[in-house]
Amino acid sequence: MLIRAANIGDAPGITKVQVDSWRTTFKGIVPDDFLDSLSYAKREPVWRRAITENNLYIAEVENGQVIGFSVGGKERTGNYEAYTGELYSIFILAEHQGTGIGRLLVQSVVDDLKKKKLNTMLIWVIEENPACRFYEALGGKRIDTREIEIGGKKMREIAYGWNDIAEYN
Repeated sequence: MLIRAANIGDAPGITKVQVDSWRTTFKGIVPDDFLDSLSYAKREPVWRRAITENNLYIAEVENGQVIGFSVGGKERTGNYEAYTGELYSIFILAEHQGTGIGRLLVQSVVDDLKKKKLNTMLIWVIEENPACRFYEALGGKRIDTREIEIGGKKMREIAYGWNDIAEYN
């Protein structure tokens, strides 16, 4: 397994990971019709653009299959002066979760944020997402909540924050 910076040729694999991960992780959390509407064809252009605009990292296995990815950068809302960096998203195929890949993918974003002198970080996570325990295990502290709507269903997101990513573990 290899963690590396993504290139434009990785867009189809990244798209597959995102769509498939949404369908497994959020089954029973977000409406089924929303999950069913997710499309590789619609999402791939989004990830092609994201690769050119952000530092995006992938996890791939020996045959070159993308099994996970992470992306982050400057905190996007401007509402959190104490948190300059943000882990925008991290997705791993269900069959590869719990193997340590998540830590490595987060570390890639953390290393990039440090190079940019962004020494604090947050991530927004749907409250019912089982990955909340993952972020807590990495030292993230709950700093805020907000209401969002996905597929017509209202739910809460939790912001987890790291006051000093030098302490990221």
